[in-house]
Amino acid sequence: MNEKAKDAAQSAADDRAYARLEKDLTAVKNDIAHLSQQISEAVNALGAVAQGQARRGLRNARASVDSVMSDASDRAGAVANAAQDAVSSIGDTLEDVIQERPVATLAFAFGLGFLIGVTWRR
Repeated sequence: MNEKAKDAAQSAADDRAYARLEKDLTAVKNDIAHLSQQISEAVNALGAVAQGQARRGLRNARASVDSVMSDASDRAGAVANAAQDAVSSIGDTLEDVIQERPVATLAFAFGLGFLIGVTWRR
Protein backbone atom coordinates (compact mmCIF):
# COMPACT_ATOMS: atom_id res chain seq x y z
CA MET A 1 0.00 0.00 0.00
CA ASN A 2 2.83 2.25 0.58
CA GLU A 3 3.63 1.90 -3.09
CA LYS A 4 0.05 2.79 -4.10
CA ALA A 5 0.17 5.84 -1.87
CA LYS A 6 3.44 6.91 -3.44
CA ASP A 7 1.99 6.38 -6.93
CA ALA A 8 -1.15 8.33 -6.01
CA ALA A 9 0.94 11.14 -4.50
CA GLN A 10 3.17 11.19 -7.60
CA SER A 11 0.14 11.21 -9.87
CA ALA A 12 -1.42 14.11 -7.91
CA ALA A 13 1.88 16.02 -8.09
CA ASP A 14 2.08 15.34 -11.83
CA ASP A 15 -1.49 16.56 -12.30
CA ARG A 16 -0.72 19.76 -10.36
CA ALA A 17 2.48 20.31 -12.37
CA TYR A 18 0.56 19.71 -15.60
CA ALA A 19 -2.15 22.16 -14.53
CA ARG A 20 0.49 24.80 -13.65
CA LEU A 21 2.25 24.20 -16.96
CA GLU A 22 -1.04 24.49 -18.84
CA LYS A 23 -1.86 27.70 -16.91
CA ASP A 24 1.62 29.12 -17.63
CA LEU A 25 1.32 28.18 -21.31
CA THR A 26 -2.05 29.94 -21.54
CA ALA A 27 -0.53 33.03 -19.87
CA VAL A 28 2.38 33.02 -22.37
CA LYS A 29 -0.09 32.74 -25.28
CA ASN A 30 -2.10 35.67 -23.89
CA ASP A 31 1.08 37.72 -23.40
CA ILE A 32 2.20 37.00 -26.96
CA ALA A 33 -1.22 38.02 -28.29
CA HIS A 34 -1.10 41.24 -26.25
CA LEU A 35 2.45 41.95 -27.41
CA SER A 36 1.43 41.31 -31.01
CA GLN A 37 -1.42 43.81 -30.64
CA GLN A 38 0.95 46.41 -29.16
CA ILE A 39 3.44 45.91 -31.99
CA SER A 40 0.64 46.29 -34.54
CA GLU A 41 -0.50 49.54 -32.91
CA ALA A 42 3.07 50.85 -32.78
CA VAL A 43 3.62 50.06 -36.46
CA ASN A 44 0.34 51.80 -37.37
CA ALA A 45 1.32 54.85 -35.30
CA LEU A 46 4.77 54.91 -36.90
CA GLY A 47 3.16 54.69 -40.36
CA ALA A 48 0.89 57.63 -39.52
CA VAL A 49 3.86 59.68 -38.31
CA ALA A 50 5.86 58.84 -41.42
CA GLN A 51 2.91 59.75 -43.63
CA GLY A 52 2.54 63.09 -41.83
CA GLN A 53 6.23 63.84 -42.24
CA ALA A 54 6.08 62.92 -45.92
CA ARG A 55 3.14 65.27 -46.42
CA ARG A 56 4.98 68.08 -44.62
CA GLY A 57 8.05 67.43 -46.76
CA LEU A 58 5.94 67.55 -49.90
CA ARG A 59 4.33 70.82 -48.80
CA ASN A 60 7.76 72.29 -48.05
CA ALA A 61 9.09 71.13 -51.42
CA ARG A 62 6.12 72.68 -53.22
CA ALA A 63 6.61 75.94 -51.33
CA SER A 64 10.30 75.92 -52.25
CA VAL A 65 9.52 75.29 -55.91
CA ASP A 66 6.91 78.04 -55.89
CA SER A 67 9.42 80.41 -54.28
CA VAL A 68 12.12 79.53 -56.82
CA MET A 69 9.68 79.96 -59.70
CA SER A 70 8.56 83.31 -58.33
CA ASP A 71 12.16 84.45 -57.95
CA ALA A 72 12.99 83.27 -61.48
CA SER A 73 9.95 85.07 -62.84
CA ASP A 74 10.94 88.25 -61.03
CA ARG A 75 14.49 88.01 -62.35
CA ALA A 76 13.29 87.32 -65.89
CA GLY A 77 11.06 90.37 -65.65
CA ALA A 78 13.97 92.46 -64.41
CA VAL A 79 16.19 91.21 -67.26
CA ALA A 80 13.44 91.95 -69.79
CA ASN A 81 13.02 95.46 -68.38
CA ALA A 82 16.78 96.01 -68.50
CA ALA A 83 16.93 94.78 -72.10
CA GLN A 84 14.02 97.03 -73.04
CA ASP A 85 15.74 99.98 -71.37
CA ALA A 86 18.99 99.16 -73.22
CA VAL A 87 17.19 98.98 -76.58
CA SER A 88 15.42 102.23 -75.84
CA SER A 89 18.74 103.82 -74.86
CA ILE A 90 20.42 102.58 -78.05
CA GLY A 91 17.50 103.88 -80.09
CA ASP A 92 17.76 107.27 -78.41
CA THR A 93 21.53 107.33 -78.96
CA LEU A 94 21.13 106.42 -82.66
CA GLU A 95 18.51 109.09 -83.07
CA ASP A 96 20.83 111.67 -81.50
CA VAL A 97 23.76 110.59 -83.74
CA ILE A 98 21.58 110.73 -86.87
CA GLN A 99 20.40 114.22 -86.01
CA GLU A 100 23.89 115.48 -85.11
CA ARG A 101 25.79 113.85 -88.04
CA PRO A 102 23.43 112.98 -90.90
CA VAL A 103 26.17 112.75 -93.57
CA ALA A 104 28.38 110.45 -91.48
CA THR A 105 25.36 108.28 -90.73
CA LEU A 106 24.54 107.95 -94.45
CA ALA A 107 28.19 107.10 -95.23
CA PHE A 108 28.18 104.47 -92.47
CA ALA A 109 24.92 102.95 -93.72
CA PHE A 110 26.24 102.89 -97.30
CA GLY A 111 29.52 101.24 -96.20
CA LEU A 112 27.70 98.66 -94.09
CA GLY A 113 25.37 97.84 -96.98
CA PHE A 114 28.35 97.50 -99.32
CA LEU A 115 30.11 95.08 -96.93
CA ILE A 116 26.98 92.97 -96.54
CA GLY A 117 26.52 92.86 -100.31
CA VAL A 118 30.14 91.82 -100.95
CA THR A 119 29.96 89.19 -98.24
CA TRP A 120 26.76 87.77 -99.64
CA ARG A 121 28.08 87.60 -103.15
CA ARG A 122 30.78 85.14 -102.13
